[in-house]
Amino acid sequence: MARFKRLRLFLMLLGFLIMASVAASLGTDGWTSWSTMPGSVTLADANDETAGGLACYRIQTASATYFLEKSGAGLSSLVDRDGNDWIGFHPAVGSRAGGEFRGFPNAVHQQAGNYFHPRNQATGASSTKVESSGPDRVSISAVSDNGLWTCRFDYHPTHCSFTMTGMPPDKKYWVLYEGTPGGSYDADDWWMASGDDQPRTLDTRHEADLPAPEWIAFGDGKLKRALLLVHHEDDSHPDWHYGMDSQMTVFGFGRKGLTKYLETTPQTFSVAFVDSRAYSDLAAAAKKILEQ
Repeated sequence: MARFKRLRLFLMLLGFLIMASVAASLGTDGWTSWSTMPGSVTLADANDETAGGLACYRIQTASATYFLEKSGAGLSSLVDRDGNDWIGFHPAVGSRAGGEFRGFPNAVHQQAGNYFHPRNQATGASSTKVESSGPDRVSISAVSDNGLWTCRFDYHPTHCSFTMTGMPPDKKYWVLYEGTPGGSYDADDWWMASGDDQPRTLDTRHEADLPAPEWIAFGDGKLKRALLLVHHEDDSHPDWHYGMDSQMTVFGFGRKGLTKYLETTPQTFSVAFVDSRAYSDLAAAAKKILEQ
């Protein structure tokens, strides 16, 4: 396992160095350079060795490496340029918040099945298909094995977007980030959200609807970086956060407790790394994602 982790880290860092040299040649930096960088999305088949060797699509950009687990249709790893995995999924039975619960978007839970979650013992199978692959975007669709749920992942140079495209008329869903800011759950980890420019510790709960534009960011006290999550459509549903067993953060658009509130399609949700902890920069990044 240690050998696989070192190899994966080496390959990702090599890719990041190549893409960073392209960014430098453009004469720009920060979020702007990512949004203008040409030819910066690559797709490959891979195994996520830190997630038990599950078969994945590996999508690499200048800011992130995404591992989309093929049979569950959920992100099992989300790795930044320094090799930190902000999800840390592993399917080990009984690991709960320490592995098997983690992922993104973890959208369908006990609603004619469990879907769009990296594959654990409770996840239903989905079929995934690469719809398009180019230097500016990779699009991958997924269909649940019962044919009732459909979605699409779009990977851009700056961010990844998940869109729920089809659902049963009598069911509801949520969209979750369940993971480890900066690679592990620590006392100095934080979150910050639209409408409130103060960082909060992970043990601070959020239970109300986020004001438009709906976004929340998670960070590590040791890093000048945040993971930004954006809901492209505004609504009046609760957006819920709490820390689970001091092992992972649980955040859900359209969630309160175990109640799901999202009931229409299409709806889109994006994740992105932003190399800043400032509220103004996070708000600006959310706005730029919504404009693309």
